[in-house]
Amino acid sequence: MALAPPSSQPRFAIIVAGGSGTRMGADRPKQFLPLLGEPVLLHTLRRFAATELGVRRLIVVLPADQLATWQELCAQHAPVPPHELATGGATRWASVRQGLAQLGQETEGTVAVHDGVRPLTPARVIEATFAAAYNHGAAVAAVVPKDSVRNLSQQGSYALNRSRLRLVQTPQCFELHLLRRAYQLPELNTFTDDASVVEDLHPIYIVEGDYRNLKITTPEDMLLAEVLLRTAEENGS
Repeated sequence: MALAPPSSQPRFAIIVAGGSGTRMGADRPKQFLPLLGEPVLLHTLRRFAATELGVRRLIVVLPADQLATWQELCAQHAPVPPHELATGGATRWASVRQGLAQLGQETEGTVAVHDGVRPLTPARVIEATFAAAYNHGAAVAAVVPKDSVRNLSQQGSYALNRSRLRLVQTPQCFELHLLRRAYQLPELNTFTDDASVVEDLHPIYIVEGDYRNLKITTPEDMLLAEVLLRTAEENGS
């Protein structure tokens, strides 16, 4: 796999965190919930700040009314990896667009877009997705479904071949100019992630993700994340 030297092919990351925590039944947005003593979002940020990944700029996108809370949390949990803040929009699409605008002075590079509540993404997955986007223009991490999958129809339902299906995760990485072109198009209701924004312009390459790369949405997800993170710390990984 051809890798781009950081000096010739800059890497950037946009971490989008706009959750409210409603499904968590929590008193705060889920990205601010404590995970082994530190905010979920801080764990996510540290994954992308790892020196070996060579990410030049980290941009965290948050709703306007959450910026002050995040800055307070950063002060409480210092040191925090250097990063920039951007104010999110009404939708995820608008929030990514705001983060992308922060890179307005950049002329080339590869951009990763990542969910702020995916704090356990292995460095291997991040590196592989960056590298695949450098080689192919657009790449997303994804895993094969573990369960059988059925599609609904007017007659009932029918089985799908899960070997041909993928559950999409983040990071999703793109060549900078390609992502900019995609986000100049109007927002559509069919946009579910960044790959769906880009796919009309460019094929999407699939990178093997990781089942540990869960998106924290429910209390059960938080319990599992605590177990996985504690196990990783005990094993020194």
